[in-house]
Order: sequence, then structure tokens, then C-alpha cells
Amino acid sequence: MLKLAKEANSILFDYRIPTIGTCGAGAAAMESPLQMNGLPISVYAPETVGCVVVDKEGRCAAATSTGGLMNKMTGRIGDSPLIGSGTYACDLCGVSCTGEGEAIIRSTLAREVGAVMEYKGLNLHEAVDFVIKNRLDEGKAGLIAVSKNGEVACGFNTTGMFRGCATEDGFMEVGVW
Repeated sequence: MLKLAKEANSILFDYRIPTIGTCGAGAAAMESPLQMNGLPISVYAPETVGCVVVDKEGRCAAATSTGGLMNKMTGRIGDSPLIGSGTYACDLCGVSCTGEGEAIIRSTLAREVGAVMEYKGLNLHEAVDFVIKNRLDEGKAGLIAVSKNGEVACGFNTTGMFRGCATEDGFMEVGVW
């Protein structure tokens, strides 16, 4: 059963990370030297899972499943279910985002990639770079994208972002940092 703690400001928070000295991931996380954005890597699990694909006819699709946010406010809706924010596909590209949902929502990050491709005439790599550097506010986020031509790009302003790519001809690539 999930335990909720009520703070002085009457906002409920979801505490799912065990503290030091308890069984489970919390104790192991404190021993792990791996960190991302100053926090133990285990804090980010479960992670967001995103997928972008293009078929042989150039039709793009995108899907995003959120891992959730630790200590989120009760009733908070993240970016993943909001088309254009955390997930987007159009005639030019498919995009899936991960990171701080509020920042992704404010910038409609996924839609921005398609928009700058369409209105600025940028290719996928240029569009992803532009959006991460110029459209994302102070929040931390990243994205994966595929174009109708089969280009694959990713961008992030965090310490790292787990990602992978595979093509029908057998090429595979995995990255973290």
C-alpha cells in the first residue's frame, strides 16, 4: 500500500524511495557511484520508454510510456499523454520525449521539432538541436526522433539519456552519455 505524507502546505506527495538503512533500492542507490543530474541513477527507475518509427513509405509514428515522477503532486498529469508535448508524429517526423514534464508541456517539445522542420526548413538533426537549445526553458529534458527519410536524432540537456537505435539492415547503437 502506498503511503502518503501531508506537508505543511497541504499538498500530498508520493514517497516511493526507501530511505537509507531500509531494504530495497534506496539502500543500494546510496552505494552506487552512478549519478544523473546529481541524484542516484536508481531514482530514475522506472524510466520513460519512448519509441519512434518510420515505415518504408515514410509514415512516422511515436509512442511514449511514462515511468512517472517521484514525489509528484497528487493528480498531476505529465507530458506523456499530451500529444504535442511528450509525443508527436506528423508527415515529417515522429518524436518521443522524456524529462521534466512541466518544461516539456510548456514548450510543446515534441511538436516543436516538426514545426521547425516545416517552417524553418531544417533537417531532423538541426531541428532537434534547435529545439533543445532554444525552445526548452530551464527544465531538463531529452527526446528521440525519426524523420520520414529515416534519419534518427536525439537531443538532451541532461547529464545523460538512455537511448538505442536499430535499423532493418542490422545497425544497432546504444547510448547513455
